[in-house]
Amino acid sequence: MPVYIKKRNMIAQVFITIFTLGIYSIYWFYQISVELKAIANDEKANPALWTVLIFVPFASIYSIYKFSQLYEKVTNGQMNLWLLFVLYMVFPPAVWFIVQTELNRRADIQFKEQAKNISV
Repeated sequence: MPVYIKKRNMIAQVFITIFTLGIYSIYWFYQISVELKAIANDEKANPALWTVLIFVPFASIYSIYKFSQLYEKVTNGQMNLWLLFVLYMVFPPAVWFIVQTELNRRADIQFKEQAKNISV
């Protein structure tokens, strides 16, 4: 089954996050984790659990680690797990930008491939 990657407008995401007082960032974390799980075809990944663990002291570290590990897998090691993990702990908006940029790039590729298949 093909994986659908949704292209998201990062500027709109910033405004939605501000408007919802940060609640959108939790939704984003979950949705992106689901997409990464599908791209990596990783049955062991558990986005719902990771999202819940964000609210548990110290367990949130595990959640961020697993997210970073999954992203490293999706990028075939182009993004180092530990670099992303530390960046997430220090400045989460940078991770948001890095991950969303990569997924938007993949969504564009996916869209072009689908358009090419339709026109053929």
